Amino acid sequence: MTSVLLAACSLFCTLPVARGQTGDDIIIEAREAYRKKDRNRLIAARAAALAAQHPLAMWVDYWDLSTRLAEVQQAEVDAFYARWNGTYVEDRLRNDWLLELGKRNDWANYSVNFPRFRMNDDREATCYALLTEHLKGRDIRDPARAAWMSQRETDDGCALLATTLTDARIFTSADAWRKARLAMDAGRPRVARQAAALVSIGAASSVQELIDSPARFLTRRTPGADRSSAELATLAIIRMASNDPDAAARALGDRWERALPADLAAWAWAAVAKQAAMNLLPEAADHYQHAALLAARESVELDASDDNLAWKVRAALRANNGRGRWQQVVQAIDAMSPDEQRDAAWVYWKARALLALAPDSQDGVALRAQARTLLAGIAGQMSFYGALAADALGQPIVFPPRPQPLTTAEREAAANHPGLTRALKLIALDLRNEGVREWNYSLRGMSDRELLAAAQLACDLEVWDRCINTSERTRGEVDIAQRFPTPFRNELVARAKETGLDPAYVYGLIRQESRFVADARSQVGASGLMQIMPATARWTAKKLGIDYHVGLIADRGTNLRLGTGYLKLVLDAFDGSQAMAAAAYNAGPNRPRKWREGPVLDPVVWAENIPFNETRDYVKKVLHNASLYAALLNGDPPSLKARLGNAIGPASDASAPAVDKDLP
Repeated sequence: MTSVLLAACSLFCTLPVARGQTGDDIIIEAREAYRKKDRNRLIAARAAALAAQHPLAMWVDYWDLSTRLAEVQQAEVDAFYARWNGTYVEDRLRNDWLLELGKRNDWANYSVNFPRFRMNDDREATCYALLTEHLKGRDIRDPARAAWMSQRETDDGCALLATTLTDARIFTSADAWRKARLAMDAGRPRVARQAAALVSIGAASSVQELIDSPARFLTRRTPGADRSSAELATLAIIRMASNDPDAAARALGDRWERALPADLAAWAWAAVAKQAAMNLLPEAADHYQHAALLAARESVELDASDDNLAWKVRAALRANNGRGRWQQVVQAIDAMSPDEQRDAAWVYWKARALLALAPDSQDGVALRAQARTLLAGIAGQMSFYGALAADALGQPIVFPPRPQPLTTAEREAAANHPGLTRALKLIALDLRNEGVREWNYSLRGMSDRELLAAAQLACDLEVWDRCINTSERTRGEVDIAQRFPTPFRNELVARAKETGLDPAYVYGLIRQESRFVADARSQVGASGLMQIMPATARWTAKKLGIDYHVGLIADRGTNLRLGTGYLKLVLDAFDGSQAMAAAAYNAGPNRPRKWREGPVLDPVVWAENIPFNETRDYVKKVLHNASLYAALLNGDPPSLKARLGNAIGPASDASAPAVDKDLP
């Protein structure tokens, strides 16, 4: 084992002090030239890196060629493929080149390149590939429609595919309008406008008008008999609902429900209901019910998206002053796509709904049995809802058996893996983005044992994010110590206890915040292990009397002190609720102050109804992490339910701590 670590460390540990000796300065110079689009510097750096046979020369070659893809021909790209065959940069360039070939309408070369695209994770490239199949006369309607409908942002490839298939009358105006509604409902107005352009230029212009001012658009609009007018009015109501769901509901009730075709009226009500649910309005479940009744009465299909149906579930959970509308929960989940229904969240909530319905049903025994079957299907999963399912069944959460120790051969294979070695070298040179991509590409096709060895290599070198994320990929063999490591244990536990925090909770939060990368820096400027924003650091330091200047935010000890200090203030401000405190740490305290208003809720219902996708996922993961860390640190049986605490509802003025008033 020692020899393996020494071999890996020879490539990783000494890099920061050896750039001048090893030529690593060439790579840094090249990356800076690439960032600044300095062509001459990049040419010189490429020549130097290739001449020195630097192990990262391929990256400099990639940066150079990618800056001039619009000028090159297939032969030069093929030469690059040959130089770096089987590497990440070969496939990365192939992805870039495919998009360039699509722009050129070079379908002959596209057809040759696409089957060799190993990652195959670019939707625009997929749209171009489907277009080449269409041009060969093949029936691609269903996969093309699926790719186009799932497009999240505007891009040239999927737009060209849709235009071509519309011109060929394979896609219809009904397809275009449905795409526009789905996009507007998802908050992607540019995609909605692009879809409307398939109907006509005038339709696209009208969509832009209603995007800018939906209320004015509806005021000026006279209900027409043609479908396009009705679709545009529906889009305006959806757009209005994103800013003011109450106003959109009034517009529907006063005029537009009667003016629109039944299917569009039901669709509009469902869209208004979703926005009401996202704003935690009590009317949301009623709006959803109205949409369903309208569709049933008129015998029309209400083809809502999975996302819309997810919010129908959440609204139903909050309904009836927190008691829930369990039949509505079941109906919403049953209407989801098969893949979405298998998500652990919806398996859990359907089981909870069946259990709630059982006492008043003639089929109560069958409903309870079905609920237990559903819960048993997810109880073994290491996830928020897996843990809750086990608790509902009265099953203890048992860690999987630790895998057999890695052999020397398995460790050496990981330490000598070319892609992993390059990734570690890139990370050591502060090129973390490139290093992470190289690392993840190298994991493709690895067995559980190979993944465990790669994860252990990263753990041993304290590259904690690669350690955790790689270990999480295993299926049959699970190493809890890898997935939930305890770096800086003495320091972190002491700091947490000194602050009055549960160390397991702090570990659970840091694992989600930074993956224990001490110099992590987010795009919005959060820094360090606990990802503290500069303004929050200043406020906390002043509040707690800590000597601080901006240069200390990345210092591990200072970061821990400020982060735990702030977390304690937040936890106290939210009555000791770890769920609300985690939400406040992620989204700022003002938001959970608002989210706790309304009915008193089961904390699981409250967490599921957090309006921000990121924060909802964050809270679930922090609390689940913490429950497992408690077992690892103290030997306590994992108990997520206990950590979720009491019901969550409005704060009483008398109980609100004074610090809550100015907490940032």
